[in-house]
Amino acid sequence: MSGSRPAPDGRPRCPWGLSTEDYLAYHDTEWGRPVHGDDALFERLCLEAFQSGLSWLTILRRREGFRSAFAGFRISEVAGFTDADRERLLADTGIIRNRAKIDATLANAEVLAGWAEGELDALVWSYAPDPATRPAPRSLADVPAVTAESTALAKELKRRSIRFVGPTTAYALMQACGLVDDHLADCVARGGG
Repeated sequence: MSGSRPAPDGRPRCPWGLSTEDYLAYHDTEWGRPVHGDDALFERLCLEAFQSGLSWLTILRRREGFRSAFAGFRISEVAGFTDADRERLLADTGIIRNRAKIDATLANAEVLAGWAEGELDALVWSYAPDPATRPAPRSLADVPAVTAESTALAKELKRRSIRFVGPTTAYALMQACGLVDDHLADCVARGGG
């Protein structure tokens, strides 16, 4: 299970995208596509943090619940959440009810609310490596979990008081938001396909 595999339509996909219809849709239409905008990147950052220690499928299937619970991940709104909102979130079965992750999301929104418009987008994208320096992975073994760029991004986010983001979470964010294209070389979704 190292190279691309044919999907039900016969076209090759990254193997991880073939296990469920949810994964296939996410693989084909979202993963690796450029994401811009502070709120959109805040959502992805939060969801990657909630995913830590869990399967992405768990998060993917609860994404609408997360969006509803966290006011569509609008930074300005989440930054205004109160202790009552925290308790509501801890009781919400539509999300992952992890106190540390919820607290980090609320704290991160408060920090980001003080940033200039576009600052999160500019910061995250400043760590995108030059695509010419990254050969297309031919197998899953060629896809790293951490890179120098993700380590540097995590370090800078932490320096700016953003919580619950390490190098692995930062790299998952980079993959999901199109800073890197880790679709396998012969996958039809490579390059936005």
